[in-house]
Amino acid sequence: MCGIAGRVDFAQDLTARGDGVAAMAEAVACRGPDGAGLWTGRHVALGHRRLAVIDVEGGAQPMLASGPNGVLAAITYNGETYNFRELRADLTARGHRFHTRCDTEVVLRAYLAWGRRFVDRLRGMYAFALWDAGREELLLVRDHLGVKPLFYAPTAHGALFGSEPKAILAHPGFEAAVDEEGLRAFLASASAPGVSIWRGIREVGPGELVTVGREGCRAVRYWALEARPHEDDLPATVRNTRDLLEEAVGQQLVSDVPLCALLSGGLDSSLLAALAARRSAGGRVRSFAVDFEGYAEGFRSDGVRPAPDAPYVREMVAHAELDHADVVLDSAQLGDAAARRQVVRAYDRPSRRGEMDTSLLLLLRAVRRGSTVALSGEGADELFGGYVWFHDPQDVGAATFPWLAATHGFARFSVLRPEVEARLRLDEYRHQCYLDAVAEVPHLENEDAGARRMREVSHLHLTRYLPDLLVHQDRLGMAAGLEVRVPYCDVRLVEYAYNVPWEFMTFDGREKSLLRAAGADLLPRSILERRKSHYPSTQDEAYAEAVGREFLDLLGRPGARVFDLVDHGRVRLLARDVGRGAIRVTTRRCRELVLALDLWLNEYRPRSLL
Repeated sequence: MCGIAGRVDFAQDLTARGDGVAAMAEAVACRGPDGAGLWTGRHVALGHRRLAVIDVEGGAQPMLASGPNGVLAAITYNGETYNFRELRADLTARGHRFHTRCDTEVVLRAYLAWGRRFVDRLRGMYAFALWDAGREELLLVRDHLGVKPLFYAPTAHGALFGSEPKAILAHPGFEAAVDEEGLRAFLASASAPGVSIWRGIREVGPGELVTVGREGCRAVRYWALEARPHEDDLPATVRNTRDLLEEAVGQQLVSDVPLCALLSGGLDSSLLAALAARRSAGGRVRSFAVDFEGYAEGFRSDGVRPAPDAPYVREMVAHAELDHADVVLDSAQLGDAAARRQVVRAYDRPSRRGEMDTSLLLLLRAVRRGSTVALSGEGADELFGGYVWFHDPQDVGAATFPWLAATHGFARFSVLRPEVEARLRLDEYRHQCYLDAVAEVPHLENEDAGARRMREVSHLHLTRYLPDLLVHQDRLGMAAGLEVRVPYCDVRLVEYAYNVPWEFMTFDGREKSLLRAAGADLLPRSILERRKSHYPSTQDEAYAEAVGREFLDLLGRPGARVFDLVDHGRVRLLARDVGRGAIRVTTRRCRELVLALDLWLNEYRPRSLL
C-alpha cells in the first residue's frame, strides 16, 4: 500500500518544478514508509511513497513505460490488483515484456494494451494516477467499492491530487478553507459522494474515472451495482457464495511480507481467519484482537454489543490453531492526546467515533509491529444484512437511512450555534442525501414492494454506509503503515450477493443466514450462532471521567475557535452528569465530538469555516 500525489498544469513547464509535489508526497509518508519517488514531465509531476508488499526489490515508483520516442505513460499507484497474474499472462501473450513482478507494471501495461477500458479488467483495491504522455492526459482511477481513497482539486490549468486531502493541503499554492457542504455532510452524518470537508477538494468516487486534460476535469462512472435476476436456488447460492469468498481470500493472501487476520470472534472475521488458516502453507496464521482492561469482567450489554468478544476469540484461536495476540488497552492509552491527534491527522477531519477510533489506531499500530498486511471483515454486514436495523420493520420503512432511524436520538442531538444550525439545515440536507441515494438504486421489473425496499436498503448500505467504514480501516491502517485488505468487498462477491433475494439472506430467520451456511463447516457452533456485536467500546468510568475533565477545560476557554460552530451555552449542558446507561454514552459521544472538532481546528487552522 502506498501514498500518491501529483500535479498537472498545462500552463507551466513542471520538468524542474517538482518541489511542491515532493512536499505533497511527504505529507502522506505514513502510507509509504519504505521509499519515495518523484517523476516530472513537461506538464505533470507525480510523487510516490511506498509500502513494499509485492516485489519488494523491484516495485519502485513512479513507474514508466517507454517506447522508441520516449515515455509513453507513467503511473503512481496505491493498492493491490489481485488478478494481476492472470492479466500479466494475457499481456505477455500479446507481446508485452515485464521488468518487475509487481502489479503496478501490469496495470500500466494493461492501459497501453486496452486503453481506458482497462479498468473493466482490474479486480482489487486501488487508487492511482496514470499519465498518458501522447494524449497529455491524466487518469485518476478508484476501485469499484472505494476501498482505497483518492482526492483531487481542479485548478485553473489542471489539477492537484493525492491519496488524502493532506497531500493537496501541503501544496504551497493551496489554501485550507472549510467547504460548507462538506461540513454539512459531516455534521449530518450523511455520506455525500465526492464531497470533501475542504473547499476545492473533491473525492474520486468508487468505480469512478476522472480525466484531467486541457479542457478540464471530467468524471465518469465505469462501474456501479446492477440489478440482475438471481437464477440459483438456495443450495447453489450457498455454494457459490462460499466459492466466491474462498477465491477472494485466496487472492488476497498473496504477499511478499508478513500477513495476519484481525479477529473479533464474530462470524465475519472468524470465517476469514478460518479460510486463511486452511490455505496457509507451512505455518499458522497470525491473528490479533483488541480488548480493554477489565472489559469482560464488568461488561454491560448496550443493545448493539450483547456480549464481550474475548471468549469467542479464544475459542476461534483454539479451533483454527491461530498464532494469536490480544492487544489490551487501558483508559490512559485511549485518552492519550498524541494518539487522538494522530487520528485527526489520519482523517484530515474530526473523528466521529471517539475512543473507538483511538483504539482501532492503537490496535493497528500493535499489529504493524509484526505484520505489514492484515485481513479485515469489513463489508460482510452491509452485504449479507448483519445489522439489527436490517431486521426492524420500522427502521427499514423509515424515510431516511435505516442506521439513522435506528440511532435517532443521537442523530438529532445538536450543540450547534442557532445561526449555524439555521444556515446548515442539517435535517433538510440529510433527507436530500437520502432521496439522492434512493434515486440511484437499480431495480428489476415486477419486483414486489418488499423486495424492492430491501434492494434499496442493501444499496444504501453498500454505497453510503460502507464507504465510511472503509475510511476508518484505510486511514488508521495507513497511519500505522499497515495495509488492511477486505475480502468481503471483492467486486465479484459483491455483484453476486447484491442480487441474492432477501429471503435467502435470512432463510432460517437469523441475520446473515446465507453467510452462516456458507461457512458452517469451518467454525465452532458458538461462533456460527453468535449474534452480531459491533466494534467494542470501552465501558471504563475512568475514561468517561477523563473526557469530562477535558470537556470542562474546553468550557473554560470560551474564545476557542470551536465556539464559532458550537454554542457555549448548549455545550455547558453536556458538562452535567446525566446518569448512566444509554444517556451517559450518548453524552460522552457528544463530548467526544465537540473535543474532536476543537482538536481539528487547532491542528489545521483553516482560513475560514463558513
